[in-house]
Amino acid sequence: MAAYDVIVIGAGVEGSSTALHLAKDGQRTLLLEQFPLPHSRGSSHGQSRITRRAYPQHFYSEMMVEATQFWMDLQRFSGVEIYRPIGYLAVGKQGGQFLKENKDALIRTGARFTEMDGEGLRKQYGMLNYPGFGAIFDPDGGVLRSDRILNTFQKLFKSYGGEIRDGQRVLSVTPRNQQSVTVITEQGQLTARSVVLCCGPWTSDLTSTLGLALPLKPVRISVCYWKEKEPGLHSYQKLPTFFDEQCCGGHDVYGLPCDEYPECVKVCLHHGPDIHPDRRDAADHSWVVSMLSDYVREHFPGLEPTPAVVETCIYTNTPDRHFILDTHPTWKNIVIGAGFSGHGFKLAPVVGRLLSQLAQGKDPSYDLSPFRLNRFSPKSQL
Repeated sequence: MAAYDVIVIGAGVEGSSTALHLAKDGQRTLLLEQFPLPHSRGSSHGQSRITRRAYPQHFYSEMMVEATQFWMDLQRFSGVEIYRPIGYLAVGKQGGQFLKENKDALIRTGARFTEMDGEGLRKQYGMLNYPGFGAIFDPDGGVLRSDRILNTFQKLFKSYGGEIRDGQRVLSVTPRNQQSVTVITEQGQLTARSVVLCCGPWTSDLTSTLGLALPLKPVRISVCYWKEKEPGLHSYQKLPTFFDEQCCGGHDVYGLPCDEYPECVKVCLHHGPDIHPDRRDAADHSWVVSMLSDYVREHFPGLEPTPAVVETCIYTNTPDRHFILDTHPTWKNIVIGAGFSGHGFKLAPVVGRLLSQLAQGKDPSYDLSPFRLNRFSPKSQL
């Protein structure tokens, strides 16, 4: 008999959510993490993430109905502020496809929203400079407290009988049959009925040994904070979270109002240099900061155009920027959750439930066609 029903590898937000769902379902679950917890080496650390109901793709907007309710319920249940609904602003060319898709998705899911033309955007948010742009305001969007969420997930997981082992790097994953998998760590051998891989930018290190060459590309993200010239002008009472599509050298920009650092707005490029996660700080990111400086100078005249603070995060991108949520083509007891492409945090409650369902051999509660491995070329899989 296997020591565990399921082993989840990777204690970031997706792995921790998956482990929590499994433990709530009564599964004997082990959550493994290669670094001592908490840590800032992956993709789930930090004080804040954006959440939103507005999503151009209908499959995400439908998932966000459940995810938004989960964040509200978790906040009430835990007594910890993890969700601040200050709103979300989707900014794009007036009459363009990006705003139309966001609007259509919000209508389809029955969400509240306000549509603004360029004049309305200027009147409502005078600290912004977006001539020729319009916006969709999503009042259910806002800020997620990422570090608090991770801590809450892990505490709840343990309260349901789950076990966490950190500081244990996984060396290999070997399926024996459809009911047994062996996991070798630096501390020894473990067995489980199923294994879920939520390894972020380290995913390919394990999937390559399982006959999979997944098209995953880790990139370094420069998390930049820009000082206000006039203190208080960009507070969360006056400015929501925002996303501006393909406006900066063909790349997206996102941001959050002053909150984490005094009088500093978080404005980041949704892109960065390719890296290996073990050597993330060796990459040259000066071009990112330079590009963002030009962007801030043009669109945020009330901010100093040189960042006051620069931190680091990692995205793991797929070619289409959609997730991988699937089982191994041969071994159905190897489940893969990867390629969250910088927008997976807000959807973690739903992702965790879906991965837990796959690990238990249950039918997933959403159509996983957009997230299947077979959407990539055969050579990317075998």
